[in-house]
Amino acid sequence: MLIANRGEIAVRVARACADAGIASVAVYADPDRDAMHVHLADDAFALGGTTAGETYLDITKLLDVARRSGADAVHPGYGFLSENAEFAQAVMDAGLVWIGPPPSAIESLGDKVSARHIAQRAGAPLVPGTPDPVADASEVRAFAEQHGLPIAIKAAFGGGGRGLKVARTFDEIEELFESAVREAVAAFGRGECFVERYLDKPRHVETQCLADAHGNVVVVSTRDCSLQRRHQKLVEEAPAPFLTAEQTARLYEASEAILREAGYVGAGTCEFLVGQDGTISFLEVNTRLQVEHPVTEEVTGIDLVREQFRVAAGEKLGYGTPEIRGHSFEFRINGEDPAANFMPAPGKLEKIVWPSGPGVRVDTGVVEGDVVSGNFDSMVAKLIVTGATRTQAVQRARRALRELRIEGIPTVVPFHRAVLEAPAFVPELAEVKELQTASVAGATPQASPAGTLPGGTTADDVAANARFGVHTRWIETEFAETVRSLAGTAPAAPAPEAEPEVLAERVVVEVGGRRLEVVLPAGLGVAASRARTANAARRPARRSGGAKSAVTGNTLASPMQGTIVKVAVAEGDTVAEGDLVVVLEAMKMEQPLVAHRSGTITSLTAEPGAGVTAGAAICEITSAQGD
Repeated sequence: MLIANRGEIAVRVARACADAGIASVAVYADPDRDAMHVHLADDAFALGGTTAGETYLDITKLLDVARRSGADAVHPGYGFLSENAEFAQAVMDAGLVWIGPPPSAIESLGDKVSARHIAQRAGAPLVPGTPDPVADASEVRAFAEQHGLPIAIKAAFGGGGRGLKVARTFDEIEELFESAVREAVAAFGRGECFVERYLDKPRHVETQCLADAHGNVVVVSTRDCSLQRRHQKLVEEAPAPFLTAEQTARLYEASEAILREAGYVGAGTCEFLVGQDGTISFLEVNTRLQVEHPVTEEVTGIDLVREQFRVAAGEKLGYGTPEIRGHSFEFRINGEDPAANFMPAPGKLEKIVWPSGPGVRVDTGVVEGDVVSGNFDSMVAKLIVTGATRTQAVQRARRALRELRIEGIPTVVPFHRAVLEAPAFVPELAEVKELQTASVAGATPQASPAGTLPGGTTADDVAANARFGVHTRWIETEFAETVRSLAGTAPAAPAPEAEPEVLAERVVVEVGGRRLEVVLPAGLGVAASRARTANAARRPARRSGGAKSAVTGNTLASPMQGTIVKVAVAEGDTVAEGDLVVVLEAMKMEQPLVAHRSGTITSLTAEPGAGVTAGAAICEITSAQGD
């Protein structure tokens, strides 16, 4: 099986292949030559390039590796080409087994406009939206004038929060539309966008589903993924807590109907928004495995990747709706600084200590000493914690996050620790405080209503729902002040100990693009490495779009390594504090860089497509007095 991906998901699939007795083939970009997924696979081939567009998004290169390696099947993982119908069809046309839904289902559901039409025919609940992709920002404005603000501008072929922008004022519509199109093209190769009414402060609830080629559709579990920043998930849990039995039943029924209407086969996820008033609205279908699939595995005992293999082999699922046992959280461990607005922070992982113990699972694609590249996603690992109840899972998660230690780059671990102390996310905290207050006052606390409602929801769950205060923008609104106070910078690693004497060296070589490891006597590998270094020193240095500069009061500097995708000003322009100057792209997300003061733009070095390093001077902003 060729694994057409990288990082954590490539490791996950390679391990599933090993469990199933299937030989695995990895592919890699130049920065991933020594990555964990490359070592775990049975074979590995270079794709030749450094960016996603040159490697993991190149269909021709991937199929060429499949041919040369003798692969029988292709698993796309998530992201990259996993929801690309053209790739799925090309795999099948090459005589290979595609581990995913039929290209027709990917096409119809991957296009979010078409997916809305399918959901309408299936009777799923929907908010107002454009029937087709919009041509330009004027059509977005027209929709907003008709239906009101806020509105969501969404990449028709996107996912994972990329290509999704929320406009709350008319003035920002044009800029956000352009940004959504750029992100969509960069991440998915297509820039079409549609618009829909945005539900303010909704929960994000989804269903993990499986469907086989024999007409069987099973909803495996619900999940809640409301904790998001920039519309990308940070914490997920299964099952989705604090829903009524009626809401859960509606989610199950709508999901099954949508997938049947689409003729779906394989693993997929139906996503919904749940409004503050309990209203459910269909969002989209992800025609692939989700990042958060482990929490469903933990509460059902079903290996979703192995189930993908079985379905692709034509087997029947052979079971109905599984029983849910316990509660599970997934914490995405991203290389980002929460205190700096979750700024991506690529760099070297100097030290890693993973937690363990009852109910703790770590899925990762890195080891200590690896470098987190700015060319790809910022996720370092996923910490999955499971308990018999949600309360026990929270307690175990606190312990696991205390044990977790990463040095070298900032991570979101401080954020996760803070979330587990927030009553809005852990309603039990509010209940305990109420009981303590009542006890101090001498009052008798009222007992919670007893009994279990149909579907396993207790009356306590319904009562707690009023206290469950998180929503998709909670991090950026109610929790924003707490986030800004968090220290995301990892402590420096201690000085390394003296290296022991090396008697032999393991050197990686590529023969015809195939990765091979060769063991050489000590010294030969070092000599080769020194020769390469000497040759590199003689080559002219590449232009990086700007050198590091001492930052003065006038200098606007890049806060991170990235690529400039838009320059909004010109030399000599006058700007006000807060005006957009450039837009940077790093780790597949856009980051606007605004003027830190009012004045005139001078010494502008930025240009679209240029790479910049952290601290590189973008321009100078001088006042009329020249200070």
